[in-house]
Amino acid sequence: MEHEVFVPVPVPTLLRTLGDPARVARCVPGFQQDADASASPLAGRLKLRAGGHTITYRGELRLTGPGDGDGPDGPRLSVTGTGAEARGDGAVEVALTLALTARDGGTTLTYSGTAEGGGRLAELEDGAALAAAHRLLDRFTQQLVTESLAERGEGEAEVKAEEDASRDADAGAEDAGTDTGAGSTGTDADADSAGTDDAGGDSDRVGEGPDDAPRSVYDSPVPPPSLDPVAGVEFTVPDEPTAEAAHARRTMIGRSAEEVDHAPPRGRYAPVPSMDAGGTNTTLRWVAPAAALALASAVVLGRALRRRR
Repeated sequence: MEHEVFVPVPVPTLLRTLGDPARVARCVPGFQQDADASASPLAGRLKLRAGGHTITYRGELRLTGPGDGDGPDGPRLSVTGTGAEARGDGAVEVALTLALTARDGGTTLTYSGTAEGGGRLAELEDGAALAAAHRLLDRFTQQLVTESLAERGEGEAEVKAEEDASRDADAGAEDAGTDTGAGSTGTDADADSAGTDDAGGDSDRVGEGPDDAPRSVYDSPVPPPSLDPVAGVEFTVPDEPTAEAAHARRTMIGRSAEEVDHAPPRGRYAPVPSMDAGGTNTTLRWVAPAAALALASAVVLGRALRRRR
């Protein structure tokens, strides 16, 4: 079996991810690590979907390399594994070689090896096991790229943090040196100015007073602009609205709160009687006169018949 995939990740980044068994275990699709803390990170259960069936194997994978005997195209890693069916008597053995070849803009991963198994895997149709293996390798490669990019992002963030920390330390050292130099210079200048102030102190005290203190420009009053047409007009707000305003407000509102509370609604807010109630009243209104008329007619007809007899 041979399978080749190109990924946009450099070879060193992939090697760092493949060198960590815990991260490799996260890249294997359908793999569940054993709960035993003493077990290897690559020991556990693997669910394989092949030919419409799901087969669960329990075993361990071993990843070795790269070593000094790498090929001319790049580093090579060896993957071996054995597993037994969790529900059955079948077993499987895997021996793969993973070669990493540097290309423009990424790396080419080449898988080559063999896989031998029995049980339910041997009962599948021709090509079903090979298609399942290719699908498993594709998903493993995709997760390997995701894990490698995440590791590279974390490494770049750490390097940037270290650079920022060193830059801040250098800036702090420069600020400390500047403050030390400024402090010594300021001490000499203060000593010189102290002598000058003692010499001419009497002449400065002669003109001291509350009126001689310097005043800020912002303390002076600002006169109103002469071009403002309403500069001298005072606006007053009446305490109670005028009669016209009260009439307009009552007209807009309609009725007062007391009228609304004690009177039934009118206009568009008035309740509309239902059609069924109106129809029943109308029917009862005509049934009573009709019944009285029928009764009177029956009485008159009965009397007429009696006279003829």
